[in-house]
Amino acid sequence: MAAVPYKNSNLSKKGQVEEMFDHISHRYDLLNHLLSANIDKIWRNKAIKMLRAFQPRSILDVATGTADFAVAAAKLHPEKIVGIDLSEGMLNVGRQKIEKKGLSHLIELQKADSEALPFENYTFDSAIVAFGVRNFENLEKGLSEIYRVLRPGGVFIVLEFSLPKNKVFRRLYFFYFTKVLPWLGRLVSKDTRAYTYLPESVREFPDGDDFVRILEKTGFEKCRWIQQTMGIATIYESQKPKI
Repeated sequence: MAAVPYKNSNLSKKGQVEEMFDHISHRYDLLNHLLSANIDKIWRNKAIKMLRAFQPRSILDVATGTADFAVAAAKLHPEKIVGIDLSEGMLNVGRQKIEKKGLSHLIELQKADSEALPFENYTFDSAIVAFGVRNFENLEKGLSEIYRVLRPGGVFIVLEFSLPKNKVFRRLYFFYFTKVLPWLGRLVSKDTRAYTYLPESVREFPDGDDFVRILEKTGFEKCRWIQQTMGIATIYESQKPKI
């Protein structure tokens, strides 16, 4: 059975993901940075440095959540950043953050489905996703939509959790990931399943070369992946072929 946030729910995975993030949106940033010891900020900045070489003028941030990746991408001084997400709760937190940072002129957030993007073909120079592709109900459909809205030659950057390869570190990591993190997550967010779903979905996600094969099947080329912090996360870079 595919990993879903609420196993007894009648909602689709997509509906459950929306409900989960609405539930935890008010505590999401606190938990995200607390549980990762702020390492997630370092990963995002590394991903943005990789994007800098392409000098994108327009950026789509898929599964933007509270807009941390979109805010980080603002350092590249593009003309426009659009962030989309299923969860209105997360978007509201993101809008407050963007306004506080004085970036409302640059970053626009809207509720939308990553598997049915409300944009014309060839709209964006680049697309980014941080910790979001793992939550797609249909991974290939979501990637195909991103491919569709990218301009030829456009770059796609993904930051996602992955499984450490070192056996000793992997054991320690899974103890934290399956025991400590869910307990802390429940304590702070008051959601009994959100931080249990996280390690389940990471275990299920096809990381490394397996994800690259899916990217290539979708049509992307020049794919590469770079592990972060002993494989806890991975940054993937790929491009839509030029015409």
